[in-house]
Amino acid sequence: QVQLVESGGGLVQPGGSLRLSCAASGIFFRSYAMGWYRQAPGKQRELVAAITSTGSTNYVDSVKGRFTISRDNAKNTVYLQMNGLKPEDTAVYYCNARHTVAGQEYDYWGQGTQVTVSS
Repeated sequence: QVQLVESGGGLVQPGGSLRLSCAASGIFFRSYAMGWYRQAPGKQRELVAAITSTGSTNYVDSVKGRFTISRDNAKNTVYLQMNGLKPEDTAVYYCNARHTVAGQEYDYWGQGTQVTVSS
């Protein structure tokens, strides 16, 4: 049974920091590309940051220079360090794990964690 369990969300003031964690089980973690998505009320889910199995990263323009994605394969965990938070970062943040082998795509999601940036 595959599980992705996010933690670390909460309420923070503008300019503050949070670190999200996503612990994976039931998959061969090091083979998976991992991503953080977010969905704000009334908006579509968007990719915030992603990291490949080999450690390459990419970010949506709005978070470049403020957010950092990383992974610890020994702990089967992916992180999202968020600095300089802005009210527009408020959303539910979801962890995603994706792997394609022999033409078959494996795609898993966590339950989400709420991040609220407000004074």
